[in-house]
Amino acid sequence: MRYLSLSDEDRRKILQVIGINDIDELFQQAGVKGSIEIGLGEKMSEPAVWSHFERLQSMCNDELVCFLGGGAYDHYIPRVIDHIIGRVEFYSSYTPYQPELSQGTLQSIYEYQTMVSKLTGMEVSNASMYDGATALAEAILMAQRIKGKRTKVLLPETLNPLYKKVVNTYTSGMELEKVWIPFNGETGYIDVDSLSEHLDENVLCCVFQSPNFFGIIERDMEELIEVIHQSGGLAIVSTNPISLGLLRAPGDMGADIVVCEGQPLGLSLSFGGPYLGVFASRREYIRRMPGRLIARTVDVNGRRGFVMTLQAREQHIRREKATSNICTNQQLCALATAVYMATLGDGGIREVARQSFAKTEYLKKELKRAGFSLPYSGITFNEFVVDLGKKAKKVVDVALNSSYAVGIALSDYMDGVENHLLVAVTEKRTKVEMDKMVSILKEA
Repeated sequence: MRYLSLSDEDRRKILQVIGINDIDELFQQAGVKGSIEIGLGEKMSEPAVWSHFERLQSMCNDELVCFLGGGAYDHYIPRVIDHIIGRVEFYSSYTPYQPELSQGTLQSIYEYQTMVSKLTGMEVSNASMYDGATALAEAILMAQRIKGKRTKVLLPETLNPLYKKVVNTYTSGMELEKVWIPFNGETGYIDVDSLSEHLDENVLCCVFQSPNFFGIIERDMEELIEVIHQSGGLAIVSTNPISLGLLRAPGDMGADIVVCEGQPLGLSLSFGGPYLGVFASRREYIRRMPGRLIARTVDVNGRRGFVMTLQAREQHIRREKATSNICTNQQLCALATAVYMATLGDGGIREVARQSFAKTEYLKKELKRAGFSLPYSGITFNEFVVDLGKKAKKVVDVALNSSYAVGIALSDYMDGVENHLLVAVTEKRTKVEMDKMVSILKEA
């Protein structure tokens, strides 16, 4: 299979067949003359150019201005991603069991794994799981395979509620003791004293989500991970991949397993999916990893090639001893994520993270100036909780009349927080949109 655009030689042969000397002659015969002026004026970024054309296309576009978060975020997606994943070679390809016929697909997965490993600071990455929630649940099962008879799993109360449901489903019927660690009601950070009280020789693993469901970046992560290691347990970190453009990689802080929801890395919101479960680990645990792993090799002639190296699943040799019942990976989503990371590069992801953080801080400041309070003082990334002083669900409904999705009412997920709204801000949000959102909340 080929995954390259037409070469100059390809174009020459095509033009020769249709009897035309060059592209200009082709355009002339097609009636295309001169150039098209679009009047952009000053230099503009790709997002700005796209927004400009959207305004030209429809002056009455009634799409929502999105401040929704809770695990999925409205980031800008470069147009090159849709172009590449829409190529028939990728879009219609199936599981790459035959490496001699699937080099393009295998190479794209290998490059995805390489970039994920670099982003998370881990040594190995699998070819992806179904989503962030299943990746976390699979990480806990992987920890059990590594640590054997230990049964205590420590989880923070600030874990995404949807992740909690998936973890409970995955572990139902298993001999695991799940201990939920409370958080500090003033800061939103995990309660370190409570965590310490539950540390003993039976600790299997501890899950840290940072940024957590409230958007708060857990402090002293390296020290917390070291405490877990001293008890003999494993440290599992669930994070927002965009935040790693600013924050230290979990692997650099000692994490054993790192999982993410990959949606922020170039996937559209799409009403909740399909998304992508990012999964990375230390190399010493590679045989305990779920899913599949693609590796690079050479053939008998010394040429570089790619093969499916790890696929110990129930349909193959492992059967009931398989590391996971997840038989495949989210290949098209993984490809989109790889293209996103390659397109933006280190500097681009860092800039997306910087803008998301800075704009979040601006909106927090404006909300406090407008008289609203922020119940948690912990440092946040691109998401935070605001106390509206009135029922958040009613405010959300009123704001929709102005085409603004102002956030998520936390009362949908937990008790005692009827007035709390979870707000997410990405690099796409403008000052005008944020200022208008503050006005909408004041008037609601």
